[in-house]
Order: sequence, then structure tokens, then C-alpha cells
Amino acid sequence: MRWQVIVPVKPAVQAKTRLDADPRLARAIALDTISAALETLEVDRVIVVTGDVRLATELTDTVAERVTIISEPEPTGIAAAIALALDQIAESAPRAVLLGDLPALTPDDLGVALHAAERVARGFVPDRDTGGTTLVTAAPDTELLSRFGDGSAARHAALGLVRLHIPRDSTLRRDVDTREQLDAAAALGLGVRTRQALQNPDD
Repeated sequence: MRWQVIVPVKPAVQAKTRLDADPRLARAIALDTISAALETLEVDRVIVVTGDVRLATELTDTVAERVTIISEPEPTGIAAAIALALDQIAESAPRAVLLGDLPALTPDDLGVALHAAERVARGFVPDRDTGGTTLVTAAPDTELLSRFGDGSAARHAALGLVRLHIPRDSTLRRDVDTREQLDAAAALGLGVRTRQALQNPDD
């Protein structure tokens, strides 16, 4: 399967408040996540939904091929962002939603999860620490269901999504909301933009 992957991204000035990150770091984390998805062989197209004008500009300037950018003039939450993207994707395609806060994500780890998702109608990957979710999937001709937010792994299971058995140390499970989580992700290896933002915070 070749997947259509939706990445909803908050405007950087609103993102990562628990991380106490400046907008540049928040934007770098999202860009590294999107880059990893684009480098994943199983991914056909990445659909980024964002109200962050600068992020959209950077994507257009650097990785425009295979990226569709949907602008949110007034961001109203992740569910609305996902709905906007789904309107642009045929239900006959395999679809996934990937959260944009995975700065250590590798194409191999995302590929493993998407391969596992081929065997179920709907799947999800929980994060490592908080009971959240980093990825949901839907097979062709199957409605994509999602309930992101605190405790979303339990909600996704209750909706009938199948938990994909991804290793605990997978980079796909290392989402970042706090400084401690960023340090844990760094131990696996951060993407180039996140590293640059941390090394040169005043640039």
C-alpha cells in the first residue's frame, strides 16, 4: 500500500506550551516529522493542515513535491484539521493521521507501522508514556476514526481500532510535549532541524 498521511500542525506560537518552546523549535519539530514521513517508502503523499504561515512557506520552498498544504485561517482543533484533509483524499486510498511532534521519527519506524496497519481495518499506535496516540490508520474504503487528546489510546481502542504492536523503543512512540520527553527523544537521535534549533536558539 501507498499511504496518504495527514499531519495536523498547530501554529508554532500555540504549540508546545508544556515544552516551553519558542516557535522556532516547535516548527522545527513539525518539519522533522513531516520530512521523515516524506522519506518513508510506504507514503505516497503527505497532507499538512496548518495555520502556521511560516511553516507552510518553508514546506513550499523545500519539499513541495508530494506535499499538499491545507491552510487553516482559524484553527479550531485537531478534529477539524483532520476533517479538512479527509475531504481532499479519496476513501479508496489507505489513510493515516500522524501527529507532528515526533522529532526523532525515522522512515523505517513509520514504515514498520504502516506495514502492520495493512493487516487491519483501523489501527493506532500509542505513545510511550502518557496513554496518548501518535498514529491512526484506516484501510481503503474504511472510514477513518480518531479521538486525539489526553488518554486517546483508550478512546481509540474503545472505537474498535486495533493497537499496532510497535516496539516500545520505536521513534514513532516518542512524541514530545515536555523537556523530559525531548531529552528522551534526543537519546534516539533528533532530526536535523530540531538539532539546529536547540544548538542555535537565538538564530
